Amino acid sequence: MRIERRLVASTRPAAPRLALTILFSLGGALITVLQALLLSRVVTGIFLHDHSLVENISLLMYWTLLALLRVPLHVARSGFAQSAASEIKGELRARLTSKLARLGPQWLSDQRSGELLNTLTNGIEALDAYIGGYLPQLVLAGTVPMLMLVFLAPIDPISALVLLITAPLIPLFMVLIGDMGERMTRQRWRTLGRLNAILLDTLQGLRTLKLLGQARAQRDRIASASEDFRRSTMDVLRVTFLSALILEWVAMLGTAVVAVEIGLRVLYGRLGFEPAFFILLLAPEFYAPLRTLGMRFHAGMTGFEAAGRIYGLLGEERSRPSGARTPPALSHGIAFEGVTFSYPDRRQDALDDINLSLCAGGHLAILGPSGCGKTTLTKLLLRFIEPDAGRVVVDGKPLDSIDPDAWREQIAWMPQNPHLFSVSALENIRLARPDASCEQVIEAAQAAGVHQDLLALPDGYETPLGERGFRLSAGQIQRVALARALLKQAALLILDEATANLDALTEAALLVHLKALLSGRTAFIITHRIETARLAQDVIFMNAGRIIQSGSHAELLGQEGPYARLASASRGGG
Repeated sequence: MRIERRLVASTRPAAPRLALTILFSLGGALITVLQALLLSRVVTGIFLHDHSLVENISLLMYWTLLALLRVPLHVARSGFAQSAASEIKGELRARLTSKLARLGPQWLSDQRSGELLNTLTNGIEALDAYIGGYLPQLVLAGTVPMLMLVFLAPIDPISALVLLITAPLIPLFMVLIGDMGERMTRQRWRTLGRLNAILLDTLQGLRTLKLLGQARAQRDRIASASEDFRRSTMDVLRVTFLSALILEWVAMLGTAVVAVEIGLRVLYGRLGFEPAFFILLLAPEFYAPLRTLGMRFHAGMTGFEAAGRIYGLLGEERSRPSGARTPPALSHGIAFEGVTFSYPDRRQDALDDINLSLCAGGHLAILGPSGCGKTTLTKLLLRFIEPDAGRVVVDGKPLDSIDPDAWREQIAWMPQNPHLFSVSALENIRLARPDASCEQVIEAAQAAGVHQDLLALPDGYETPLGERGFRLSAGQIQRVALARALLKQAALLILDEATANLDALTEAALLVHLKALLSGRTAFIITHRIETARLAQDVIFMNAGRIIQSGSHAELLGQEGPYARLASASRGGG
């Protein structure tokens, strides 16, 4: 019920259009009553009173006009219902996307991307039947029969009473069968989410699966998940068809009861032919909204189950205060004071009592083996995660007192594997500053050393780079990311393994441009490589979440320790 209330509450922005949907449907029901009234008079006049067809031509013309009027009413009803559903879906999709962005990459990394994608696409679209179909029909199922009873009761109270008594049987059976259908639909939705997750995971890791010889096993896993989904779908369809059969049977039985009692009274002269015929024409229409509600209920149940996942995601929270909107100017520096952090699925702390400081305009290189805590420091700086103990301080203010979005506006982050989208090179660089001019983009590309490479593309800067920048080499992708960072002109720069996966020549060329990027900026440089670490005035070496060495490059080379050994191995490898 809680999800249902939230879904109904979400329809408030589109309430006028949903109201028009219901109003036009009521108009259609009123036309049905008038058509039945006209038709009963025409039939009575022709067959019982020997009226000619010409004498009833005006009534037949009215009947035809009413029939024609039902078409625009139906079109308008469908249009307003679709428009209302589209607006609500758009609003929910925007809220969900914004929520996922606020939850951050760390939270997303613990989720199955295929299942989330299924919720964002199929889940949102499944709300169509619920919002545009089931909710308006829920109102009509209560109002249309009552509207017809208003016309029937003065003419024949007995038939009106019979209809009133038999009508609740349809929603009663709908609820009894609907409970079983709801459980099956829930299971089907979960199976679909699991199938989506498996398919996306398989596509993303297809090369690895082939290298490890696991392609056949994964194929069998997909086949098993597909069979589970097929069975759950057939179970839902079986219940849906059974429900439709029972609802039709109950409506037919109710209509038959009305027909029998009317026929008996007409036979004994207690009811005239015209009102009897009028009631018989309206009896099936009386049950129609209730039957339609049953069908819409099953159609909208998938949307209801999807809404459970959607509102579950919207209700996800992170224990993080929003902080002040105006961030500090980063004029003094950044400090980590006794920072400790551990991931839920690991026994050992990722960071253990980290204390370090970096003055404004300074450059700090952070080295260490994989898993030592370097990337965790980056996530703390970007506020993707929060410390378990200790604090991060910026210009004397705790970082958790600063609005995350305002803080990130001052950061340019260049990750190890920067993501390029399938849009043009110009748009990929302009992501850092959407309002930047073409001249500013070109200037940043020139400073990053990628200008000539982009000009050599078929359409220059307007050439679509393809998903993940498949048109470019690894070095070119890194330089495009560098141009993006340059364009942002941020006060704080975070280089997270920016030269990883590059050969020596490409790395040397990129380091030249990185020096220009570092000028006048505060920088954290996460790296495995000594040549990259030499860009910084201060260096720390980490292992198992602790700082085990700190100092300048020259100082650490003169000490016995892992930094000197890494430098020696680097020279030997060169």
